[in-house]
Amino acid sequence: MATNYETHEYDVLVIGAGGAGLRAAIEASAAGVKVGLICKSLLGKAHTVMAEGGMAAAMGNVDDRDNWKIHFADTMRGGQYVNNWRMAELHAKEAPARVHELESWGAVFDRTKDGKILQRNFGGHRYPRLAHVGDRTGLELIRTLQDHGIHQGIAVHMEQTVVSLLKDGDRVVGAFGYDRERGRFRIFKAKAVVLSTGGLGRAYKVTSNSWEGTGDGVSLAYHAGAELLDMEFIQFHPTGMIWPPSVMGILVTEGVRGEGGILKNKEGKRFMFDDIPEPYRPQTSTDPEEGWRYVCGDKNAKRPPELLTRDHVARCIMREVKAGRGSPHGGVFLDIAWIKEKIPNAAEHIKRKLPSMYHQFMQLANLDITKEPMEIGPTTHYAMGGIRVNGDTQATNVPGLFAAGECAAGLHGANRLGGNSLSDLIVFGQRAGEHAAKYAKANPNISVSDAQVEAAYHEAVAPFERPAGSGSEGPYQVQSDLQNMMQELVGIVRQQNEMEKALDGIGKLKERAEKVGVQGHREYNPGWHTALDLKHLLTVSEAITKSAIDRRESRGGHFRDDFPNKDPEAAKYNTVLSKATDGSMKLRREPIPPMPAELKQVIEETKN
Repeated sequence: MATNYETHEYDVLVIGAGGAGLRAAIEASAAGVKVGLICKSLLGKAHTVMAEGGMAAAMGNVDDRDNWKIHFADTMRGGQYVNNWRMAELHAKEAPARVHELESWGAVFDRTKDGKILQRNFGGHRYPRLAHVGDRTGLELIRTLQDHGIHQGIAVHMEQTVVSLLKDGDRVVGAFGYDRERGRFRIFKAKAVVLSTGGLGRAYKVTSNSWEGTGDGVSLAYHAGAELLDMEFIQFHPTGMIWPPSVMGILVTEGVRGEGGILKNKEGKRFMFDDIPEPYRPQTSTDPEEGWRYVCGDKNAKRPPELLTRDHVARCIMREVKAGRGSPHGGVFLDIAWIKEKIPNAAEHIKRKLPSMYHQFMQLANLDITKEPMEIGPTTHYAMGGIRVNGDTQATNVPGLFAAGECAAGLHGANRLGGNSLSDLIVFGQRAGEHAAKYAKANPNISVSDAQVEAAYHEAVAPFERPAGSGSEGPYQVQSDLQNMMQELVGIVRQQNEMEKALDGIGKLKERAEKVGVQGHREYNPGWHTALDLKHLLTVSEAITKSAIDRRESRGGHFRDDFPNKDPEAAKYNTVLSKATDGSMKLRREPIPPMPAELKQVIEETKN
């Protein structure tokens, strides 16, 4: 090897230190193997902390009619039945145990009057199901997992970026990366690798995702030979901040609506009532407590229409904006202050239930949500699609490679229900860690070739060989052009000609990205980091666009103006992408395996 690199060796290497990564690392370590954990930012800064509303688990603490079967049916219905039904089954069955496990590790949940874990309503869930800590549930999850994980002997590598996965034949045996501060390259050898790198929202201009959400794990897996699944399904959360511009896209938790927040247009009309079918529509829309649970099949239950599935609410908001009934800055109004009409000491109630939202709007927008409505609009929030995994083991089709959390696909189908993300992390993080450790024990012999390490090194430093200003352009313009194009052409509402234009544009941006140059050296060089992110952003953008073009219907997070209805035949397949030998991205439709009779029966039983 021409260069000596700092080298670390582990049995299991976990890339990504959010909820799924931490839970995987804890489980692998508990199995007695040596575990390394890589995070792109600082430990504790994972995007999991932004999941504010709660984690869904059918514990029945607020409504004892709830159980795993109803949670399973809600998840499948929300996902429009293209979910991996095995993952939906495991998730619904195991989430309560994982929540109680967190409690035993020190998580402090809000409580009912009789001391049980309190659960709140959320969009698409039939009963109050979200265990929560005010509106800081993700933060409490990360705190608990970190505190518990510290004692497991896990080696943590902070502020590291993985450039590529290392392979021994077809098997993944580690990763090549660098520390973001000094730019020094490192080799991480491992008998098994778990990807838990989160989302890809930074492919879009307006997103709730932090700077880390550049699709790294999905892209790394794809280029290592892993299959991607259902990449067309992107969730646009209906409520993100839209003013001032510096905070555009920052999430406004669904917990605001779960606690009674209502959506109004500039005329003061509660427009979501327009979407309730006549037989189920309340007699008046003036009482915000009146509502309906049509989506869950129970017309007698009181449930506000603001808690419809996120894709539906996002499209309703965009309808108001396009009709000229939006707020001054291109959104609508979300009002929680109205509850002062119903609740004594409403301001203190809001501050107690939604402390993060109160401080977020006071500090970033100089707005008091206990007195004034918030101005919000849809923001790119979550990828239902991602790396294809086995439902039981979280293994990919590449030996030695596992994935969990948002970067893995299957559980959520066409649309994720709010709160299912946090329980997804802990259920499948645990399974990924368990099975990665088993694989590492059963397959102890690995080898890393010098040639692929050197190839990865040369790819990483290539931008320095064509410095900006010498005929090449900098990375930020390419990134910005991609984000604007994806927002405009492959966003909430899609059309064939626009997506074909985007696909052609991605090809041209790839050519530009290969010529991007950066100046300076590898220490403290954000331009270099951005240049390397481009490969991931372009890969996931192409995957989203190709898949969206192929699915000629509207389903969940994928809405096509030219095909606005569901196609019953399209409910029978998943979209699968793989990297061909010539380097091109190949798409195929794969039939969804038949659901077992007992699970079909569960769905039938829970329809009424």
